[in-house]
Amino acid sequence: MPAKNSVKFYLDNSIYHIYNRGVEKRVIFQDDQDYKVFLSYLKEYLSPTSQGSTLRYRSLQSKYYDEIELLAFCLMPNHFHLIIKQKDRNSIKKFTQSLFTRYSMYFNKRYDRVGALFQGIYKATNAINEDYLLDLTKYIHLNPIKRDKNLTGAYSSYSDYLGLTNTAWLNKHIVMDKFDTNHLIVHKKIKSYKDFVENFKNEPNIDAPNFEL
Repeated sequence: MPAKNSVKFYLDNSIYHIYNRGVEKRVIFQDDQDYKVFLSYLKEYLSPTSQGSTLRYRSLQSKYYDEIELLAFCLMPNHFHLIIKQKDRNSIKKFTQSLFTRYSMYFNKRYDRVGALFQGIYKATNAINEDYLLDLTKYIHLNPIKRDKNLTGAYSSYSDYLGLTNTAWLNKHIVMDKFDTNHLIVHKKIKSYKDFVENFKNEPNIDAPNFEL
């Protein structure tokens, strides 16, 4: 029987939670360089082509700019979470295959290893409604809390959601527009996204495993 959430039925114009961890629970981001390389690949794929780029860089830059929107992310030592909106039902498949293969090749070359880096095929769940999407962002932005109480210093989109940074290739507006009008947020009188993540007591009801080391 296939692993839970490993069989994917993608739809056009839909939002998905993409996640996986290192094979045998191994660390896949060993230092700042590894995190920054993975993020640099996201930037290349999701940024519009700029004038003056080399031919090789242009072939990567904007590769998925018109197909994929990254809504939120969190990178942890042994796993990652991405929330992605795709326009075409095949966009995520192409995007993830390229991204994860490229990072695996970088990692194996740097650490002189061979073989798979990730634990099988990545997992995916559909953000079926507004409430679930908001809970997803809360869940991934809280992932680092057991390792570091300073959530804004994590390799995640949380600082963007609080307005502390402005990552050009991240689209937080889809989530934040829903947050500002969400019935639960209004009913509970939650004052801010920070309050929702750090102080709102309800645990997010998310269909994802615990990837703690």
